[in-house]
Amino acid sequence: MTSRDVIDLYLTLENLGVKIWIDGGWGVDALLGEQSRPHKDLDIVIQQKDLPKLREVLQERGYKDVKVEIARDWNFVLGDENGREIDVHVIVLDGQGDGLYGRPENEEKYPAPSLTGSGQIEGRMVRCISPEWMVRFHSGYELKDKDFRDVSALCRKFGIDLPSEYARFKNPN
Repeated sequence: MTSRDVIDLYLTLENLGVKIWIDGGWGVDALLGEQSRPHKDLDIVIQQKDLPKLREVLQERGYKDVKVEIARDWNFVLGDENGREIDVHVIVLDGQGDGLYGRPENEEKYPAPSLTGSGQIEGRMVRCISPEWMVRFHSGYELKDKDFRDVSALCRKFGIDLPSEYARFKNPN
């Protein structure tokens, strides 16, 4: 997934009145203002009300559901024949501006402050997950070296303390 692919989709959706937030690796790079590594996919957050338009746009571009066995209504992956993938995270905004994610009983959400980030890709301003929340969201799963590099770079740039779960990467012994 190239930076041009990301900006093309972002601007296409923006022109249709569809708001997305860039998440994941591209979200990190948007916050950093530069591409730090290649990305196999693009993670986006989108409101449920805009899902039909997203699917229409991506279907026109040859995207289909992939990884169906792990798909959920609020999190699924669409891919094309060139190997590009878009990991879609679906939210419903509540009265406080929090993005409810998944079944209400799970109480998972993108808190309103997480949806206030902005960054740059290809010199274009894009909405993304805020730096503090991007760091928080990079936890709770099996961490990889790329996660450490991403989180370390965000912590340095934005003056955020490195979460303790990343300490093992600093002292691998």
